[in-house]
Amino acid sequence: MESAQKLKKISLILCTIERTTELERFLQSLVRQSYPNFELIIVDQNKDERLVPLTRRFQKHFPILHLRSDKGLSRARNVGLKHASGDIIAFPDDDCLYPPNLLERVARWFNEHPEWHGLTGRLVDANGLPSSGRWDNKEGAVNRYNVWRRGISCTMFLRREVVTAVGPFDEDLGVGAGTPWGSGEETDYLIRALEAGFRIFYDPNLWVVHPNKEPTPTTAYRYALGLGRVLRKHGYPFWFVAYYWLRPLGGVLLSLSMGKVDKARYYWAVLGGGS
Repeated sequence: MESAQKLKKISLILCTIERTTELERFLQSLVRQSYPNFELIIVDQNKDERLVPLTRRFQKHFPILHLRSDKGLSRARNVGLKHASGDIIAFPDDDCLYPPNLLERVARWFNEHPEWHGLTGRLVDANGLPSSGRWDNKEGAVNRYNVWRRGISCTMFLRREVVTAVGPFDEDLGVGAGTPWGSGEETDYLIRALEAGFRIFYDPNLWVVHPNKEPTPTTAYRYALGLGRVLRKHGYPFWFVAYYWLRPLGGVLLSLSMGKVDKARYYWAVLGGGS
């Protein structure tokens, strides 16, 4: 714990809309953190005051800055970035949970590894199974080809120098952006950090709890559009784009062969969005 305390602060930028029960659970997980030197920046996109009782109740446990923004996940994160004062910046979801020693582990890791500029982990569900995607089982450096299996927003921890250099999230990407591209904002951010020369490490033993929610075909389509947008934005080669196009096609064929029509519709939506 002594080495972890050398860090002045960890800033947690949490964007939320239409959730209170899940958010309260996350706040309770922060109360249980073994590392106390952090601030929580809540960027509230609700039009009412539903979060005020929560923020008042938990402010006695840790500092909370309650901000407002228009809808859009990337837009809200950019509001939070303007107010973050920590040495390390993170982006928890409003329905995730932190293990009690997570922030202590993160703070210690950054102190022990000054050569790295960022740290990512994976998501697991309440049973410890992989959640919200396929995650690499091996640790190592994040690069532009494995970033899709080694990076997601609520397990991203970045030094302040990274966010200062990379700047704001792309507000055309992500949930609520008002564009067709309903995902990809965090992957885009990590790729931009890599392109700027920063080194980011992935540790599969660093994990955050997150419910494993199967997106609807409509949501899957918008997520795939976001994926395609990021691939084009960063000039990925044809072979890599084709790989991501063939995966859902294989999912369609396999699901149909097993009589799983709903699953086949999901993969077809992904295929349509990514092609």
